Amino acid sequence: MRPAQEGPRLQPPLPGRRRRRRAPLPLALLLRRGHPPPPRPLLRRALLSPEKKPRPDHDGRTMELGGRAVPVDLVVEVLRRLGPRGVLDAAAVSRAWRDCADRVWRVAEELRLRPAAAGLLGALLPRCAALSRLVLHMESDVDATMLSCLAFSCPSLETLEITMADKAINNMTGEELSRLVSEKHSLSILKIGGCSNLGFLNLSSSSLNVLWLSDLCSLSESVISCPNMSELSLCFTQQSTECTDLVSLMDGLGRSCPNLRNLHISSIQLSNEAVSALEGANLRGLCMLSLILGSKMTDAAVASIVRSCASLALLDLSGSSISDSGVGMICKAFPHTLSRLLLALCPNITTCGIQAATAQLPLLQLMDCGMSLRSNLQNEKQGAYFGEINGRIRLCPKLPTLKKQPMRQKLIIKHDNLKKLSLWGCSAIDALYVKCPELIDLNLNTCTNLHPERLLLQCPNLKNVHAFGCQDMLIGAIKNQLNHIFHASG
Repeated sequence: MRPAQEGPRLQPPLPGRRRRRRAPLPLALLLRRGHPPPPRPLLRRALLSPEKKPRPDHDGRTMELGGRAVPVDLVVEVLRRLGPRGVLDAAAVSRAWRDCADRVWRVAEELRLRPAAAGLLGALLPRCAALSRLVLHMESDVDATMLSCLAFSCPSLETLEITMADKAINNMTGEELSRLVSEKHSLSILKIGGCSNLGFLNLSSSSLNVLWLSDLCSLSESVISCPNMSELSLCFTQQSTECTDLVSLMDGLGRSCPNLRNLHISSIQLSNEAVSALEGANLRGLCMLSLILGSKMTDAAVASIVRSCASLALLDLSGSSISDSGVGMICKAFPHTLSRLLLALCPNITTCGIQAATAQLPLLQLMDCGMSLRSNLQNEKQGAYFGEINGRIRLCPKLPTLKKQPMRQKLIIKHDNLKKLSLWGCSAIDALYVKCPELIDLNLNTCTNLHPERLLLQCPNLKNVHAFGCQDMLIGAIKNQLNHIFHASG
């Protein structure tokens, strides 16, 4: 009698050997076999925000693809992972593909486009009924046609961002902007660049929470009536013809925007009078205040800020004419709240003021004093630079009158919580001692007179040091000290 045939035996894998994983199948093959596509992370350029992923209705319909019937829902899920251009290209294939693309547009919540003409927006936006966030980088001019398309489309729009390419022009007027804001009842975040043709500003909205406008120029009227606004950023051009009345603007903010918490204004027209008007606005809830490029602002402006603000976490007075006395007032007013202090392009500040700030502000995490400690050398390049903590530098055409400072200055920074320190362009420093255990980023770009043998860094967590434009010997000294820190921590 023949024994019964035994089935295949499952043997455990040998120790030290792993089972070989099958290579993933191509997407086209997956579609033919009816398998779902492999998961892919949603990019920011995708049509849907990562937080919300609405799915189209499942209706069981199929379409022919590669000679096989493929569920329409599967094709829609694939299209959802493409960018806008890919969906537009797919819609041009056939009627079935166009129907799938239309289903993608109907559920899209976020859309990022670089339109070269307003016609694209006119054809696309009416299909996006659920769109809540629209980001446009305009490669064509902004005109009334495009604004009308925005006004009559996307009823659920909450965020609108418009930036301009180099050759594109924003022709939006103040009246058109006012109409757009008033008709978008759900709009809460509005950011627009290239606003040089507005002429006036008269906005009224109960839903608007964040407003950013850049490249403003000579506004005849500045009225912003948004009771729920928490963040306002107004950047004016640095042209000599700029003549906006900032005193009236500041004075009206307290009545029209009582819940304002973050305020940023960049203008060469900033003065002590404008800041004093901010004091009368009674904005005691401000947490972040940035008033930059105002060379007419002195210690009197600091006194107004101290009287009007109770608990600032960020203060940026870059480009002002405040002195060490003003820095002392800041330290005395906000010792328990201030974590970021930016005083770049402030020529009346010395090493004493900087050291006082780091000694009297225990919560300080970011300090920027770029181009404030400058040696007045004849061979130093004329003009001023306005930089950031990451070392990016751009030319600034106007700077306050420089105070003559000693050529050789010693700077000692000791702080337990400081994470970013920027001293870019401080050519008056020839000796630097930094003892900051939490420091991660140090910017020494164009510190041309800093001696290698007079540099000491005691920062065990230091990761980034910017030394563009420094002497080769100084760069070598920085590398040696960083290597020493690395081996000591390892």
